[in-house]
Amino acid sequence: MLWSILAYPQINPIAISFGVISVRWYGLAYAAGALFSVWCMQSLLRRNNLWTEQQNKYNRIHINDDTQGSCVFWIIIGLILGGRIFYFILYNLDLLLYFPLHILYVWEGGMSFHGAFFGVFLSLFLLSRIYKFSFWVFSDLLATSAPFGIFLGRIANFINGELFGKVSWMPWSMVFPSGGDLPRHPSQLYEAFLEGIVLFLIMQVIVYRGALKKPGFATGVFICGYAISRIVVEFFREPDVQLGYIMGEWMTMGMLLSFPMLIIGIWCIVRAIILEKNAFCEH
Repeated sequence: MLWSILAYPQINPIAISFGVISVRWYGLAYAAGALFSVWCMQSLLRRNNLWTEQQNKYNRIHINDDTQGSCVFWIIIGLILGGRIFYFILYNLDLLLYFPLHILYVWEGGMSFHGAFFGVFLSLFLLSRIYKFSFWVFSDLLATSAPFGIFLGRIANFINGELFGKVSWMPWSMVFPSGGDLPRHPSQLYEAFLEGIVLFLIMQVIVYRGALKKPGFATGVFICGYAISRIVVEFFREPDVQLGYIMGEWMTMGMLLSFPMLIIGIWCIVRAIILEKNAFCEH
């Protein structure tokens, strides 16, 4: 069966190099994701038919271009800090205790999506208090564009040859440089497809069917979509070497952290539906 295994494309993790300065694909993925979020946010805010009349008036006052740019910048900071801190606490605590400054070496990789998720929402909560805008409206805007950034991030993981899957003899399996001699599931591509492409399409469908008129609904769908996709892919993904399985021979840390996310997502959806019904009854 070896003849059917796909060759892993050897792509340099460094996209651009200027002397001692190097720009990695991972960094470009974050930058492109941020730019797309700003563009998507501005595009959605201009489409008055996607919002209620009251929301349109509110958005014009509280979510202007300056607010968007400033908030996206600080949200990215929260994302990176949350992702790094949670990664070391959950996956590499020994290294953090031995060499705390290693947490600043962002270019060496090591991010926890669940930590990034916490960092984004904490940042957004604080920013909503500072700039006096609706937490749910802004989170819905971010949720609509987030899958694109996740897609780019997973492709960068694939280029780096990290977060690969379990040993597999499927025709599309690959031998990763740091994964030993046996072929493995390209689980980064599975995640790019489910968490990126599929979830992005789902978000576009619900947005153009009126999801933004129910504050928090799009946020809930995104959280549920990510959690379900992550749980599914975890069955194919190799568990972290330093942790292994948390329970039995199937429960990984990524899976364990995704279940609370699923509950939070369901709560967001139910809350949005109940508030919409209450508002309808009041009229």
